[in-house]
Order: sequence, then C-alpha cells, then structure tokens
Amino acid sequence: MKLFRIVKKEALNPTVGKMVIEAPLIAKKAEPGQFVILRSNEDSERIPLTIGDYDREKGTITIIYQIVGGGTMELDRKKEGESLHDFVGPLGVASHLEGLKKVAVVGGGVGCAIAYPIAKKLHELGSEVHSIVGFRNKDLVILEEDFKAVSDKLVMMTDDGSYGEKGLVTHALENLIGEGNQYDEIIAIGPVIMMKFVTEVAKKHNIKIVVSMNPIMIDGTGMCGGCRLTVGGETKFACVDGPDFDGTLVDFDEAMKRGGMYKEFEQHAREAECNLLKKEVE
Repeated sequence: MKLFRIVKKEALNPTVGKMVIEAPLIAKKAEPGQFVILRSNEDSERIPLTIGDYDREKGTITIIYQIVGGGTMELDRKKEGESLHDFVGPLGVASHLEGLKKVAVVGGGVGCAIAYPIAKKLHELGSEVHSIVGFRNKDLVILEEDFKAVSDKLVMMTDDGSYGEKGLVTHALENLIGEGNQYDEIIAIGPVIMMKFVTEVAKKHNIKIVVSMNPIMIDGTGMCGGCRLTVGGETKFACVDGPDFDGTLVDFDEAMKRGGMYKEFEQHAREAECNLLKKEVE
C-alpha cells in the first residue's frame, strides 16, 4: 500500500491547486485551523499547508496550495495516483469555535482555503456564519460553492469589481456591522496586510478578532524559531502556539517585514524549477 497517495487533484485557478491525500491517521485527528508539513520527494523542501478539509470515513485530507516557488511547483507536478514522500500532522492548535452564536469569517485570496474549514465547522456547530471572501479579480475566485453551502450570508468581493462587489473585505465588514449585525467574533485569514486592517475594523467596533498567522515554517515543532511572531509583546511560535492569535495583540508590521525576507530566494527557486522543466521538455 502506498502511503500518502494523491486520490484527487484539480486546478482551482491558474495559480492555485487542490489535492485530496490518503492519510487516515491524520484525518482521524484533524480539526479546522491545524496544518500539515509535507515533502513531495525525498530531496524536496518542507512545505507547511493548512488542512483545507478532512473526511474521517474515507481517511483523506484536502490541501490547497498556491504555486509561488520551486517547492510548490514541484508539488503541482505530482499526478493523481502518485504519492507524497512525507505528510506529517495534524500540527498546530485547532481553532476554538465552540459557543459562538454569530461569527464573521473573512478570507482573502488563497487564505480562503483556510477560512472555509472554519466556516464549515461553525456551521456544523449551529453558529450563524457570515462569510466575506475577497480576491483581486474574477479569475482568482476559489471555493465559492463551498462557502455558499456553509454560510448564512456570503459576500463576494473583488478589487476590480469583475465579480461580486467591488472593494475590499474591510468595506464589506463595515457594511455588515453598519446593518446592525452583532458578531461574537470576527475570524480573519489572508494576507498579513488584510488581517491588519480587518483587526482595525474589529477594534473600532469593540469586537473580538482572531487572525490565522502563517509565517515561514520549517520543522513545525517550535525548535527552529523560523515562525516566531511578537504577540502582546512576547515571542510566540505560530507552529505550536498558533496559528490562531488575538489580532489586537499581533505585531503585523514586524510579521510583514519578516515575511518579505525570502522573496528573492523564492524567485531563484522558482526560476531553477522552471529551467528544470524546460530541460525535461527538451
């Protein structure tokens, strides 16, 4: 029996892919908010990915990934029926969702892949779920039907107005609050800059805000220190203390600065993988 077999693979948009992986032991324990660390091949880099969904009966885990560098390009080259070399999890602290009566779930871009299982779990727990999901344009929209199935209200936003409403997720959130919706909690997941401004809206209206931080991770145990964040003036590690944190306590500016440190390295890795693909074609 092959471990970590790719049961299903599909492209959600030109830069985002989805895989369903056979991993019964992980599926048995997985909860929304947790993540896995995988390696496509024996010599591949370690990639942390949030658990997008799970099926305990079928023993599968769904991952959604954005093709941004050499590692995710290598992952995307895997085909249905093939297996991943490593698939470790569930890691991180599961999202605390019990007891919430009404929640606004705000997702941005590929962060919607993390927001969806949280919205789904809230729906299963009987919460009223208002989902706000934002993308740059229509071509990048993912998981719309999935969100519809678990949301009492769904607001689709695009930066250019090519789909749904034109504007930012913060505009939609302000509108819903202005309509008199009283939320027990706002959960925001997406680019760090987006979570920063959603947090400012929440603070303005005195609403509890939880954000999902996904910095660079390496070992997933807190030993390497790569995923450190400053939360409430203290150093925290997203892989073991998070990824969920009180948004009002997170130093977003520091997180953005650290997140940009590896862009040049990612570019080189992406170019190297592209050159490898060209050689294979030749």
